[in-house]
Order: sequence, then C-alpha cells, then structure tokens
Amino acid sequence: MADQSDPTTASPPVDRLVRVYADGIYDLFHFGHARSLEQAKKSFPNTYLLVGCCNDEVTHKYKGKTVMTEAERYESLRHCKWVDEVIPDAPWVINQEFLDKHNIDYVAHDALPYADVSGAANDVYEFVKSVGRFKETKRTEGISTSDIIMRIVKDYNQYVLRNLDRGYSRKELGVSYVKEKRLRVNRRLKTLQEKVKEHQEKVGEKIQIVAKTAGMHRNEWVENADRWVAGFLEMFEEGCHKMTCPELVFVISDVSDLILDGKTTFSLFISLTLASKSSSSFHSHSSVAFAFTFHPVT
Repeated sequence: MADQSDPTTASPPVDRLVRVYADGIYDLFHFGHARSLEQAKKSFPNTYLLVGCCNDEVTHKYKGKTVMTEAERYESLRHCKWVDEVIPDAPWVINQEFLDKHNIDYVAHDALPYADVSGAANDVYEFVKSVGRFKETKRTEGISTSDIIMRIVKDYNQYVLRNLDRGYSRKELGVSYVKEKRLRVNRRLKTLQEKVKEHQEKVGEKIQIVAKTAGMHRNEWVENADRWVAGFLEMFEEGCHKMTCPELVFVISDVSDLILDGKTTFSLFISLTLASKSSSSFHSHSSVAFAFTFHPVT
C-alpha cells in the first residue's frame, strides 16, 4: 500500500486497478526476477503489473552483452504468472512522457541507484522517486544473472565436455582441435585418478578385514611376518651355501608388504642382493626379488 504518512508518495487510484510498472533486462530469467515481480504485483490488492524489458541494442550499449536475445527475454516474461503485460523496447530512463503513455501509477524496483545514459552515475529512478511514484522491492540474495554466468565460466571445461557429449561440434562451441583433445585426455586422467583412489580405499578396507579375521592388529601381522621371513631366509641361506660357496651371502635390500586377498593371506615382496663377503665389506654382484605368501593358522 502507498505510504500515506509520506507526503512525497502519491495516493493510489481507488476506482480502477493500480497500474504498477517494473523494468529490467531479465537475462537468464530466474527466481530472483520472479520474486521481485511478485512483490511488485502484490504492492496493492488490485494491481495490474506491466513489465518493461530493454531491447538488445540499448542493453548491449549500457550494460553489456546478454546471453538471451531480446525476443527470448520478452517471451520468458510473458510466461511469468505475476506479469499482466510486457512492454518491449523499454527505455533505459523513465520520464513523465513514458508514464503518461502507459498510464503508470507507480514504478517498482529495488532501491539501489542505477546509472543513467549520461554516465554521470545518476539514478535512472531519480525522477519517479522525486514525484512519489516509486515502490521499493527487495532483491533475492544469492541469485543473479551475473552469478549464474560466473558459475558457467568457473566450470567452463566441464560444460564444454557436456555439450560435446551431447552432440555439439567443437566448431559450434568455439573450441580448437587441440583444446578438445586436451579436455578429453584430462577427463580420462581424472577418471583414472578417481578409480585409483577408490581402489586404495578398498585395499584399506581389506587390511582391516584381514586384521579382524585373524584376531590381531596390522602391526602384529608385520611382526609375525618378519619372524616368518627371518626363519625362511636362514633356511634359504643354508641351502645357498650348500649349492654355491661359503663366500657368497644374500643381503636383504628391501622389504615391502601387501594384502593380496580379503581373508588371511599376508604377502611380502623381498629384494635380495647376492654379494661376496670379504674381511671388511660386502661386494654386490646381482639382485633378485621374491614374493612370499603366508597363510597363518587361526
């Protein structure tokens, strides 16, 4: 309702619908736009809402390039339930002549000042505010056309791949041959990384299963495995001495462990170096790797 306590606010007509005008660009029409139009429609109990939309020429000159054409923006507004009438080719600055032409009682918009065509940072709604014809609406936080465009730009590569997968050509998307191939390779690498991560998580789960099944912690597995391997190497070394000569010995150069299945099998990969023994040092000759698998009895 009009603020009767404010002498600068005009009183609404009582013998007809109150004609409220809202204007904007309405590019990528979203629920923030719809909510502002809902507020304008509900300014009075009996409101006829007219919505003006600037054409492409004016918009590109004073605000910038739009995603949607003027025809698409007009049509989007026509499908909003709060809108009674769409006025195409709306002016950037509202004057008395425009108000009289469309018999407008009030202009609804948020209170933020918008620069006029002079570029002097004046408010395009300064005139309607001065004659008491301005009705303030509230912006919806968290949503705007600029925010939507920013999201697309931020995830540009994903949306390019999305449209390539849906049948658009790289030429239609303005993407070079090299760019397309790089995007596809990077996606395959990312997919591979995700699979590796998933496999690592499964291996971790299997380790827990093995420890639980055997009734001991993973550290206990390692301790027992070291004892088993040490015993095996002693017997292995004795056998080597019998087959070769006493001056040759095997030295453990690396040991790593891995669970091969989800039950109770514990495997060790051991690298052994064949060396000749002198009075003060070992001289390496060759290396060999062994894999030992232990099946503890529970």
